Amino acid sequence: MNEPQPPRCGFIGLGAMGAPMAGHLQKAGLLRVVANRSQHKAEQFAAEHAVAAAHAPADFAECDLVLLCVGIDQDVLDNVEQLAAVLRPGSVVVDHSTVAMQTATRAAERLGQRGIGFVDAPVSGGVEGARNGKLSVMAGGELQDLAVARPALACYAARISHMGAVGAGQATKAVNQILVAGINEAVCEGLAFAEKLGLQPETLLPTLMAGAASNWFLDKRGVTMLNNQFAPGFKCAHMAKDLRIVRSMAQQAGIEHPAIDLALADYERLERDGLGDADTSALITLKRPR
Repeated sequence: MNEPQPPRCGFIGLGAMGAPMAGHLQKAGLLRVVANRSQHKAEQFAAEHAVAAAHAPADFAECDLVLLCVGIDQDVLDNVEQLAAVLRPGSVVVDHSTVAMQTATRAAERLGQRGIGFVDAPVSGGVEGARNGKLSVMAGGELQDLAVARPALACYAARISHMGAVGAGQATKAVNQILVAGINEAVCEGLAFAEKLGLQPETLLPTLMAGAASNWFLDKRGVTMLNNQFAPGFKCAHMAKDLRIVRSMAQQAGIEHPAIDLALADYERLERDGLGDADTSALITLKRPR
């Protein structure tokens, strides 16, 4: 029995997350063509990684699998519309963006009209996870479509979880973002309090990490935020965008959402203060005494 051939992949969206993810695909020999909103960035990536830069949707026509990592819902739908016109039946599109469940459903319906599979597969783990190939992938869709995508996803994922039908990936990411936003609030408030009390970071942080307060955000951002270093791993503006999606979902579900409201108000305030492109750890600036 012949082994299935590895998928020929295209990748659209070469931002802080997408570029390292596409790089892992290239190292594995799976990547054929890339595209980006800025053509210059696509050309630069293509030159550095010896792959093709797309100039038109038709340049993806020979791909078995196209992966998206773009900014907003309309970007997803626009790319899906273009890919639906050129991909072969039996090919698969995977969306790593964080968008509304309804957007995932619309994308799946449009591609399904052409016999093309769709998997909504948002990720968690930040830029570090993308660079290190250690992302958590939350996938919604048909198992046979995920099977097509799995060899590619494995290039940059520590865990690939099938969460259910199309939309379940985005539902899982919404839960993830509520937890992340709440943790960020607590860590930033706690560390601002520690500063006021005069506690020394070199002793405080490892002590906290050794106990029940241990978490990813404290580990990865504790030192930098206390040093007022906010180079983005995940931007405040992106968190605000995600929380607006999550709040809408919570309202539709009829659940109380005070944690979402607090975090969204804070990140929108950071945007107004000109910190939209700063890392989410810039939240500590709101927690310090004025």
